Amino acid sequence: MGGPTGSSERALTTVLSAKGENIADAMSKVQSKLPRKIFWGHCKVYLFGEAVAKDGIAGHIDFLVRHPEPRNRAYLYVSKGKAGEHLGNNSLLERSTAEALRELASLHLGMAVTLIDFRNMLNGESRAVVLPYIEAGSKLEKPEQFQENTLLLGSAIFRKDKMIGVLSTKATRGLLWLRDEIIRASINVQIPEGQGRVSVMPIRGKTKLIPAIEDGKWSILVKIEAEGDIVENGTKLDMMEMSSNALVQKAVEDDVRSRIELALYHLQKELNADVTNFAAAFHRKYPQKWHEAKQNWDKIYPQIEVSTQIHITVRRPGLVTDSVGHPGSHDKRK
Repeated sequence: MGGPTGSSERALTTVLSAKGENIADAMSKVQSKLPRKIFWGHCKVYLFGEAVAKDGIAGHIDFLVRHPEPRNRAYLYVSKGKAGEHLGNNSLLERSTAEALRELASLHLGMAVTLIDFRNMLNGESRAVVLPYIEAGSKLEKPEQFQENTLLLGSAIFRKDKMIGVLSTKATRGLLWLRDEIIRASINVQIPEGQGRVSVMPIRGKTKLIPAIEDGKWSILVKIEAEGDIVENGTKLDMMEMSSNALVQKAVEDDVRSRIELALYHLQKELNADVTNFAAAFHRKYPQKWHEAKQNWDKIYPQIEVSTQIHITVRRPGLVTDSVGHPGSHDKRK
């Protein structure tokens, strides 16, 4: 990294590559091209291309967790297309693509998975893993392309160490609710009675998984308690009224429920990959039955009946009482 030197300007990012039998072999060849020792402790992001992810990344992860230098808290991503296409691209605001990806993970708009998280999931009861999935680097070469493309596309789903499918952004949001990892997620809902839309920003939430086994039938209750604030009101409703507040709460609960159902449909019926932590919930409550049934989890998981109990409270209507687009509701209430 550097500034102008003479008549030329040094690029902020330098990309070097080499081919080897594994990461250790390839990195020894990269080291021969550099006059300074490569230090893995500086790495904040590890990015895998889609083809590599589908082939299996257990060997690569083994190197990263076994070597003493890589950070266990570095973030992992899967890119659509080749990972190398991202590295040399310009990034909006940040100095490099790697820094942009690190900042994106810290915002928790989608999945945020570290190296240690991946290892724990891979060694967990279900042996299923989820990583954030990002856009192909070739589509993000110019600043105007960032206007047309969303960098974070959804989630890459792994069975053991091999990628088997992708969840959309909407389904990923449902998965975040299921995994109790929702942090920043504006919920935009249509209110037919108010002829407009309302946006609610969750400020806290808690998801509990309550498993049950009765007469050989496995089921689980997803219980969600959350609260949020109204950050935009495009309706004619007065949000200080309890009836209006109730309409918003029901609409938000229905939206969360639909996202959860979408995520479960893909995970249970199409991919058969338990990244929802259901296996861990059953293991904790029914250790003996889990020990007897864990070898057949791939058959049990798609058949689990999932019910939801969602209660979202809208605490605050915002800093104004009237809708800016529909003034006068406050006066009518008086």
